Amino acid sequence: MKGIILAGGTGSRLFPITEGVSKQLIPIYDKPMIYYPLSCLMLANIKDILIITTPEDQYSFMRLLKDGRDFGVNITYITQSKPEGLAQAFILGEDFIGDSESAMILGDNIFYGNNFSDLLDNACKNAKEGYATIFGNEVKDPERFGIMELDNNLNVVSVEEKPKKPKSNWAITGLYFYPKGVSKLAKSIKKSDRGEYEITTLNDFYLKKNKLKAQLLEEGFTWFDTGTFDSQLDASNMIRTIEINKDKVICCPEQIGYYKGWISKNDLKNRAKVLSKNSYGKYLYKIVEEEK
Repeated sequence: MKGIILAGGTGSRLFPITEGVSKQLIPIYDKPMIYYPLSCLMLANIKDILIITTPEDQYSFMRLLKDGRDFGVNITYITQSKPEGLAQAFILGEDFIGDSESAMILGDNIFYGNNFSDLLDNACKNAKEGYATIFGNEVKDPERFGIMELDNNLNVVSVEEKPKKPKSNWAITGLYFYPKGVSKLAKSIKKSDRGEYEITTLNDFYLKKNKLKAQLLEEGFTWFDTGTFDSQLDASNMIRTIEINKDKVICCPEQIGYYKGWISKNDLKNRAKVLSKNSYGKYLYKIVEEEK
């Protein structure tokens, strides 16, 4: 399975900060924002990852993440000259995806909760069996999001983009899994009135074929769309609280890569040396010591 992180866009809601730096490179507590979606794909056992950036920001991402070897993954890059909707990621990534199943996550989405790996495994299984999977989270302001309507058996009945009269409070998060052939389907989408290839239209294609499933993020699970000042602060505060209380670093791609056997203990130790002057690096040293 191939993975895509969509990290383009102007980030205009975060001006003046994002006039000088990509939104996905802004720190969320102790790590760059993009570490969180990267960790998500790694937890889904996805090693081949494409990062879509703006032309002017691509070098900064390459400087930070390089080719992914620090985490045991393979990262490639392409640019998006103009943001034209989320489904555009599958058009731009057609050659990268090839004849594989794929997952796409937005570069500003953060997921944290128990059994998340199980939900990701289910979505991967669905994709291999020919089904698309969207992830739903209950929100208090559903008119701001794409919304999924569910029946009594939690099957998806409809999907709608930012409806004025939402049919449910289940927002569609920025994490999507698709079977083979998604790029061809995305290329058949006509641009909306907003001039975008809408991800909701893509999802509706699968729904009409009875090939769309939902994974619901139940109570106790946290999802952030960190595209505003307040949501970034809320996310940073939550992550700081969890890490201090549990004495751990969450969404740590080096740790994920090490536990999955994608990097060696020596690789992890070398990475810890680079980061040794802060708590992140000390945490990596702690992992090395515990594994003796």
